Amino acid sequence: MQTTGVPRIRAITVIVAASVWSGGDGSQLHAGQAGPVTGMTFFVTSVGRGFGGNLGGLAGADNHCQRLAQNVGRGDHMWRAYLSAPATSSSPATHARDRIGNGPWVNAAGVRVAADLRELHDADNRLGRETSLTEKGTGIAPGRHDILTGSNPDGTLASGPADTTCAGWTSHDAAGRAMLGHHNKSGGGRGDSWNSAHLSRGCSQNALKASMGDGLFYCFAAD
Repeated sequence: MQTTGVPRIRAITVIVAASVWSGGDGSQLHAGQAGPVTGMTFFVTSVGRGFGGNLGGLAGADNHCQRLAQNVGRGDHMWRAYLSAPATSSSPATHARDRIGNGPWVNAAGVRVAADLRELHDADNRLGRETSLTEKGTGIAPGRHDILTGSNPDGTLASGPADTTCAGWTSHDAAGRAMLGHHNKSGGGRGDSWNSAHLSRGCSQNALKASMGDGLFYCFAAD
């Protein structure tokens, strides 16, 4: 009896593992996951820096991505925040799409969300509620779907009569503004846009929370 029982147990184990890791739409791949898979090259920050739209500029945002990735054993990549920024006296305007490499990008559950820049900025991408996961492999809680980007749908700097980047991600002024995307592709404005849904109510932490945000942003492995 013991001899015939062992293969049966092993077979069941393989089937269960396959059901967890090979879901076609990624809807259950993060359930109960202890940490990211080896190939993670994309995540949504599980926490912001805590100062609203003041991320310490692009460098501060990149460092935040790097620290979060390091905390889950993925600091071997060069992580970059998906953020656009206006020109300064010493540098030209920055477009988010130019900062993040060429892909492909895979979330913490092993699901490829985009093969390259074209797919990432096209309707073909697989970003959404079940696939835009944090570095820990968890989903974004309800009420936090606004993601800082400062970008147009094509990943270029969102420009207008007023700044859309919280002064290049250095301000938490309640009167400022930032272009936001919806990680779940749902909501008001261009609600189905993961990177360019609507402007924030302000750049303070409270203002971001008031429109269902929390100062979160996207991080991509650029190498």
